[in-house]
Amino acid sequence: MNLALDFSFYNWDLISNFVAKGLVFSLLLTLVATLGGVFFGTLLALMRLSGKRWLELPATVYVNGMRSIPLVMVILWFFLLVPVLIGRPIGAESSAVITFVAFEAAYFSEIMRAGIQSIPRGQVFAGQALGMTYGQNMKLVILPQAFRNMLPVLLTQTIILFQDTSLVYAIGAYDMLKGFEVAGKNFGRPIEAYLAAAVVYFVLCYALSYAVKRLHQKIAIIR
Repeated sequence: MNLALDFSFYNWDLISNFVAKGLVFSLLLTLVATLGGVFFGTLLALMRLSGKRWLELPATVYVNGMRSIPLVMVILWFFLLVPVLIGRPIGAESSAVITFVAFEAAYFSEIMRAGIQSIPRGQVFAGQALGMTYGQNMKLVILPQAFRNMLPVLLTQTIILFQDTSLVYAIGAYDMLKGFEVAGKNFGRPIEAYLAAAVVYFVLCYALSYAVKRLHQKIAIIR
């Protein structure tokens, strides 16, 4: 087996013809899953902190259930079982978006819950003393401070989410990893393709991690 690398494989055509499309989908999936996960995760966190059992119990079951199942299994189950239940197929990209939002909501929920609980109780009592309702207190007093405290952790989870987008490969969605794989098959250079994919993932994630670290330092100084 010839293990010599063909460096001519690494050219602009590789990026423009194969990788760019997959990278755009990976980034869009990350963005949508982050926004959707934060939105639904916040709702789940508020349900768990509401003190009302009829809200707390289903939210707890959902969060713990999702966090106990590998993401790739959730992707496969949704992609294979939901079309059987509704009687029509769902595209790989649509399945990936729905699955990631539903799955990440559980993880973002725990981050949001911890962030809300990190706010001193005196802030809550101050809002109540001013006559604010529970919703107003959360919207105007608690959540703005909690988001600032949680921002580095939320961004770190987003980086992990970007790495996890490669799992949509299992259902045939055209993400960045799929682009490298297709290029490797077309040119008969799978080793070069997967090596390039690893380097790109490393560079992007390392750069984002460094940016999050700097942001965390700035937030710490502000505090």
